[in-house]
Amino acid sequence: MIRIQSQVPLAPLTTFQIGGNARYFVEVSSEDEVREALAWAKEHHERFVVLAGGSNVLISDEGFAGLVIHSTCKDLSFHGDTLTADAGCTLLTLMKAASEQGLGGWERLAGIPGSIGGAARGNAGAFGSEIKDFVVSVRALNAQTGEAREFANTDCIFLYRQSFFKSHPEWIIMSMQVRLAPIDLEESRRLIEETIAERERRHLQNVRAAGSYFMNPRAPQAIIAQFEKEKETKSREGRVPAGWLIEKVGMKGARQGSAIASEQHPNYIVNEGGANAKDVRDLAYRIKTAVHMKFQIELEEEAADLGKMHGV
Repeated sequence: MIRIQSQVPLAPLTTFQIGGNARYFVEVSSEDEVREALAWAKEHHERFVVLAGGSNVLISDEGFAGLVIHSTCKDLSFHGDTLTADAGCTLLTLMKAASEQGLGGWERLAGIPGSIGGAARGNAGAFGSEIKDFVVSVRALNAQTGEAREFANTDCIFLYRQSFFKSHPEWIIMSMQVRLAPIDLEESRRLIEETIAERERRHLQNVRAAGSYFMNPRAPQAIIAQFEKEKETKSREGRVPAGWLIEKVGMKGARQGSAIASEQHPNYIVNEGGANAKDVRDLAYRIKTAVHMKFQIELEEEAADLGKMHGV
């Protein structure tokens, strides 16, 4: 039986370490418990939101005026070359477990924070790989109707940092199957370590941040050409890195309170200690304004802002 709690701090459950309390809070570790939590929210006329790994999210300083369903569903199993995992499993934990089974191929995703459910919802990717490249199917629960459904890869409508589930929040990802390839254990471990080291060099690891704050935007051809000439690399899908744009407009290292656009990777807004959601939002607004003024490009947040979400 689930246990509903009141006024639970949410900041410790996020990689940003920012945010107020949940009016109501419950931990769930199975689909039945998710259903029970949804029934409670419906009975008490409370909106709800699901929180798993706590990455890629900014929680309001006022917290969340409803029920936060914290998913701790972490079962996993292997059947041949296929891994079945609950949505609450962290991506790196699964990657290491797969390595022990002699399975891999997804090591370029190593170091992406958060759960595999969140990775599928936002089609997380790095270094040319995306989670969509490995997903076979996703099991999801409709919070409004109670229907459980298996979505094939094509049904998930994976796009750049987007999926069916992100645009249809009434569907809650419960678990998924991913197909992996045979790999030597030591080779997989080496690739994981190399990828994390490369992320450390290019990005930031183990800091109070949500990951990349903005998505890489599509850009006019002239700006793409400028980027490719400066960086001596090809643009992907007609997009340029948000971090490059932020640096070009002089916002690298910009501060708002205790929030900073990282000197190492300006698309990471970092909580240096004591930053609040308002600091982050204000800094993000300044960055977006500067990029738009110089390039006429609209940056779009990748990090979900619970203060701007109405729940489900």
